[in-house]
Amino acid sequence: MSKKRMFLRMVTASLLRRRSRMLIALLSIGIGATILAGLVTIYVDVPRQMGAQFRSYGANMLILPQEGAVLNREGLAGALESIPRDELIGAAPYRYVRLDMTSRQQSFTAAGTDFSQVPKTSPYFSIEGAYPENTREVLVGKSIADTIGVKAGSTMELTYQPAASSEAAGPEESRVPDAELAGSAEGFGGGIVYVSVKLDGQAAIASVEINAGTQTPEYGGRVAEDEAFLNQFIGKTLPLTLGEDTDALTGATVTSEAVVQAINTARVAENAAKPQTLNFTVTGVLTTGGEEEDYVFMSLEDMETLTGSEQLDVAELSVSAGAEQLEAYADAITQGSSGIQARLVKRVTRSEASVLEKLTALVFLVTLVVLLLTMICVSTTMMAVVSERRREIGLRKALGASDGSIRAEFLGEGMFLGLLGGVMGGLLGFVFAQVVSVNVFGSSISFQPLLLPIAVIVSMLIAALSCLLPIKRAVAIDPAIVLKGE
Repeated sequence: MSKKRMFLRMVTASLLRRRSRMLIALLSIGIGATILAGLVTIYVDVPRQMGAQFRSYGANMLILPQEGAVLNREGLAGALESIPRDELIGAAPYRYVRLDMTSRQQSFTAAGTDFSQVPKTSPYFSIEGAYPENTREVLVGKSIADTIGVKAGSTMELTYQPAASSEAAGPEESRVPDAELAGSAEGFGGGIVYVSVKLDGQAAIASVEINAGTQTPEYGGRVAEDEAFLNQFIGKTLPLTLGEDTDALTGATVTSEAVVQAINTARVAENAAKPQTLNFTVTGVLTTGGEEEDYVFMSLEDMETLTGSEQLDVAELSVSAGAEQLEAYADAITQGSSGIQARLVKRVTRSEASVLEKLTALVFLVTLVVLLLTMICVSTTMMAVVSERRREIGLRKALGASDGSIRAEFLGEGMFLGLLGGVMGGLLGFVFAQVVSVNVFGSSISFQPLLLPIAVIVSMLIAALSCLLPIKRAVAIDPAIVLKGE
């Protein structure tokens, strides 16, 4: 029989003779390996799991136009090329404008977007009804829905009043003889009041037309029909001062101030664009508990039809990546795209990084404590085995057994226990990690093949370290004293 086979036979025989004690040591190593493998598995997979959880808080990156530049769909598509497709969860573009609902004397903010991307970047949106799927359909915020009394299935007529071009002449330069001016200002309740002014040959006001459909009919709405109020502007030169050049309509002071402000800021629009009006069907009511409840959401196609422009104000991105990688993507977009800049939503990225750091510390601490307890348990068991085998060890040493052979046998027993416990713990650790992941994060994890050999190696190392003190005591046994029965 070879020395190796003899050694293995001695080790296995010794373990089998003391099955109860060795079973305790095996269970200790197995439990330690199970927790170790489970925690490491969770830790390896937790960035993805935590990332998925944090995505429910909304976007973590914004794409914005730089000052003086314009963001459009083509530019956004180019910017998104800097982010790997498997890490880009969603990218929702937005365009914000002010729209009027003259039938209800209301004016509010409308957001044009891509509804296929909104649930990916804003999964916290709660919809009573459904997202719009076709053009001429809108999603209404709860605050607006409660104010104007609409619900899924209701209809809305929305009007967009184009502003004067930034390149057109300013108010002062526009006040030339025979000019036709247009202006607007915010009136009562945030509703917009529109005016059209025609000047005569001396640049004095020849006629005034007022659209106050967003104002209450019994008060502010009367400014468009009250002859005395309208006639007081005729023959006056701009600018006007309310209370000096003109008087406010009784009961409609705020609207009167808006009319005067609109006339003073009126200018020639470059395109002489006319208001655009579209009818929409409400498909759902949005509840978020935030400012989104004050918006009306429509498709980008409808927004472009109303405004005649493909301009975007911002794009919200949800990216599955850590804080450092997000910074790298943001820098790549800003540096690689002309007129576009990327910014991180700090409240999300910082919270995610903070939670991951704390989780790392927790996993490390728990793993350290478990390994320490495993070492104590295995060491205590092996010490008891040494005490039981004192006479056997003394007899072997008296017959000529070397200290090295004693060390090798005990170390072999410990390593064998570590091997069995590591294999058992590595497999059970995945089951443990799967249960934790499903119950905590609501999703399963994938098996990491490298964790099994790591669990075995660590378990064998812990078992070997646990045997050092018992081996030292076994080697220190004096055969003469033991054989005397002392």
